[in-house]
Amino acid sequence: MPQPIIIDIPHELGKAGVRVRLDEGITGIAGAIPGVGQVTHNWEGDTMHFTLATLGQTMRCRATVFEEKVHAEVDLPPMLALFGQKVREVFGRELPKLLK
Repeated sequence: MPQPIIIDIPHELGKAGVRVRLDEGITGIAGAIPGVGQVTHNWEGDTMHFTLATLGQTMRCRATVFEEKVHAEVDLPPMLALFGQKVREVFGRELPKLLK
């Protein structure tokens, strides 16, 4: 299994503000990745667990909300690891947009 993609994004919204933005914007992030057909998400405490299905594969992701940052981890199945850099770029570009 490839190493997860890890991204930390600073914010000034507080935990509650970030949760609202993530709930409302997670489908937008998925829409920025070609071929994503299904998105699911749920919260466990301050961590949003979400999955993105594409090309018959599932990316399992976590976004943990802290007071001043969001720590995101994306687990790519081996087939999608080939696109790891592109996935990192999309998350690195789209997550900060949600938190402004």
